Amino acid sequence: MRRGEVWWAEFDERRPVVLLSGEDPSSFRAMQVVAPADTDISGLGIEVAVGAHEGLPFDGVLRFGFPWPGSVSCTWLTTLRREDLVERAGVVSAAKLDEIDDALRASRRQAEWTPAAAARLSEIKDSLRRRTRAAAGRSNEQDRDLRLEH
Repeated sequence: MRRGEVWWAEFDERRPVVLLSGEDPSSFRAMQVVAPADTDISGLGIEVAVGAHEGLPFDGVLRFGFPWPGSVSCTWLTTLRREDLVERAGVVSAAKLDEIDDALRASRRQAEWTPAAAARLSEIKDSLRRRTRAAAGRSNEQDRDLRLEH
């Protein structure tokens, strides 16, 4: 098990991870592959694409959020035991590993809270609220339709 390998790991369910360390044979720093954001996160984080070229059956990303004053940065960086790793899926290229390392370094630097960053965060929050309300409305309509059928 080496740095840069893509593995299926057992969490609450099987999920893909990219190993970021491999020096200690008993535990590994890894980052979970997640679905790409459906909202533009530029200025608030970085996503590094990981998918079929790395042996996965779908396209995903490693997402790195920037730390902001007064906030907790959400990442999918974790430590796994050897027994958590179920099946090797593939490996990232050297260039992709460099991109991941650059994103990891960038995500560790404290970002300066500017009016532009605050406005960008507000845009994202508003977009997510609208999407959540629209999804709830569709769900309520489906529930109503089911009640009318019975």
